[in-house]
Amino acid sequence: MSTRARILEVAARLVAESPDGDISTRAVCEAAQVGAPALYRHFGDKEGLLSAVVDHGFDAYLATKRDRGDTTDPVEDLRNGWDSHVEFALRNPNLYRLMNSPAMRTPPASAAESHRILTRDLERAAEQGRLRIAPGLAAQMIMSATTGVALMLVSRPGTFSDAGTSTRVRDAVHAAVFTPDVRVATPADTDVPSTAARLSALLRRSQGSGLSTAESALMTEWLDRVSNSAHEHG
Repeated sequence: MSTRARILEVAARLVAESPDGDISTRAVCEAAQVGAPALYRHFGDKEGLLSAVVDHGFDAYLATKRDRGDTTDPVEDLRNGWDSHVEFALRNPNLYRLMNSPAMRTPPASAAESHRILTRDLERAAEQGRLRIAPGLAAQMIMSATTGVALMLVSRPGTFSDAGTSTRVRDAVHAAVFTPDVRVATPADTDVPSTAARLSALLRRSQGSGLSTAESALMTEWLDRVSNSAHEHG
């Protein structure tokens, strides 16, 4: 095992065992049997080490999403994605709190990848006409709600002790994001936002729209504004 890998493994174990999730570089060096210069050479500083710990721990969770084949139902994939996210937080409370700590000035790479995967699934839903709003705004709503629920469950288990809380919040947020049932006809005026969201998603994927790069960007901006207007005024 390389020196970097040993330091990372020790730091991850100490984070998991810590009462509050905090660790010192001195404790890591002692447990890994390395000098401080070696730690700083590989990770820069304590924040760099903790960011690497988060990415290391979250990588196994993200691997299941990277390797997951897309189903024909992106909405079901998104429901399952919410549940697996919360389950990961409950299994790894210190790591999850660390990942979302304000002390982490630079978001770990794993957080950005998780957001990209979420947005990709929402774009698939938009292409099927199943989003009320643009994928970007939907991703912000879902990610903030998922993270908020998970943090409350791991940080205040005495107050948030109902196992069904996550499911109820998930269903409430998804009801605001997804169309009720695309197989049921809806009045044209209420269907405009979801149609705009779908067209925007298809335009992003299309390579032959006939529009220039600037025109495509402008059209996407207009469509996203239309798709989000119902939410802003609702």
